[in-house]
Amino acid sequence: MAFNRSLKGLVAVVTGGASGLGRATAEKFVQKGANVLICDLPTSSGAAIAKSLGQNCIFSPTDVTKEADVKNAFESVKSNFKKLDVVVNCAGVSVAFKIYNFFENRPQTAEDIEKVIKVNTAGTFNVNRLAVELISKNEPNSDGQRGVIINTSGTSAFEGIIGQTAFSASCGGIASMTLPMARDLAPYGIRCCTIAPGFMETELNSTLPESVVGFIADRTPFPKRFGKPEEYVHLVETILAIPMLNGEIIRLDGGTRFHL
Repeated sequence: MAFNRSLKGLVAVVTGGASGLGRATAEKFVQKGANVLICDLPTSSGAAIAKSLGQNCIFSPTDVTKEADVKNAFESVKSNFKKLDVVVNCAGVSVAFKIYNFFENRPQTAEDIEKVIKVNTAGTFNVNRLAVELISKNEPNSDGQRGVIINTSGTSAFEGIIGQTAFSASCGGIASMTLPMARDLAPYGIRCCTIAPGFMETELNSTLPESVVGFIADRTPFPKRFGKPEEYVHLVETILAIPMLNGEIIRLDGGTRFHL
């Protein structure tokens, strides 16, 4: 199993693959000859997207927080594609609320942080722990590599802005698990890296007022715009192509550092 710029013949699981960064990843992988299983909620458009991408893409209705769902997804990978080379974790949720609302005299709900930690942090961990067994069965390449896991955190892990206490905690959890996970899996030839995007052109940000978009873009050193999903995918491909990238958290934010 040789990893290089070619994705042809690789088998990948992409969580959150029905929208945003996950969808862009799934589409590009299939376009370049990979086999992809999209994991997303049953209510998502994952089934329609997989159908539109042809026989090299399948959909598995998956709540990443549920062990049974994730196990079913990997069983589907095994039965349809016989192996697993790459996991790209894009499933996630966000919440924007200050820890205490002084105008209404009420704290942020405990459910807010419980949800984002459960989906973003624990969900990423859940997928990865259950993926390892299948990846470890691959024949190693000349470097001894058997597969790659790529997580998605966010720059909120480092400079969370106002109203992002809960979300930042979830991103920080993903970032901080990267190195120990890479160390756990290194003896078995499985690499682990995390991408920390800034503001991206996704459905999640499509409803932001133009004034907010302009404010953020103006404070991005270069280029002065939101990141594009295809730039995220290019970084995924780069991680796959460079074996020495392991245990790393790579920012994708145009040099933005928020102080709000």
